[in-house]
Amino acid sequence: MSTVTISAADVNKLRQQTGAGMMDCRKALVESNGDFENAIDYLRKKGQKVAANRSDREAKEGVVIAKATADNKHGILVQLSSETDFVAKNEDFIAFAQQIADTALATRAANVEDLKAAKMDNATVGEKLLEVVAKIGEKIDIVRYEQVSGECVVPYIHSGYRIGVLVGMNQAASDAITTAGRDVAMQIAAMNPLAVDADNVPADLLAREKAIAVEQVMAEGKTGDMAEKIAMGKLNKFFKENTLLPQAFVKDNSKTVGDYLKSVSGGLTVTTFKRLMVG
Repeated sequence: MSTVTISAADVNKLRQQTGAGMMDCRKALVESNGDFENAIDYLRKKGQKVAANRSDREAKEGVVIAKATADNKHGILVQLSSETDFVAKNEDFIAFAQQIADTALATRAANVEDLKAAKMDNATVGEKLLEVVAKIGEKIDIVRYEQVSGECVVPYIHSGYRIGVLVGMNQAASDAITTAGRDVAMQIAAMNPLAVDADNVPADLLAREKAIAVEQVMAEGKTGDMAEKIAMGKLNKFFKENTLLPQAFVKDNSKTVGDYLKSVSGGLTVTTFKRLMVG
């Protein structure tokens, strides 16, 4: 029996993340000893459809900037947070975020700490952040930073700077390749895939999804080899829907994303991608 106290706020938080009912969320938290990730898995094992957003992100407002070098060999994503939507939509705030992104692209900063230490005009990025905080009276910060290098890297910004995507591909930039990269970036922005394909899904996530599929099948009364076969079918379906290349292409659902890329150029594929979202 769990000794953890489950508050109404905890139940509501899980409900907001998953879309499951209040009583189901309470039971899931009780059974999972208050652990949210385990509670989400508990709901899924019981056959419930849960919302895709599994995390409670800290940055509630802000912007994401995506940029690539002129030769499309390297790209960066920077997420600059703010406390309010009012500040996030301010042109000066967006211009400041663009400056930080330009600095990241020019310096190839390795991480957020290196980026804050990089020079921007006559000060470091970190010092500039403090200046802006003092000016607007609201806490702002660089909360996430990603970069991608490859034969062709295409940046994309969606929904008023709230989603940014970088797509790395295996063939050099051309009009056709960069257009395809933008199409795929729009797909990633909309569908939020887990990985490029099933082979690139992290081992711990693979094991977790298999455990969920097996428990679902056992709950249906299936056992032995039949249970294993059905569970693998569920797993394959999950990765077909939730990884990029096998997904139905949003602009033409008669083909997959992988098929679309091959139709643009023989052997063209996505090697990696990054996606950041505010909220």
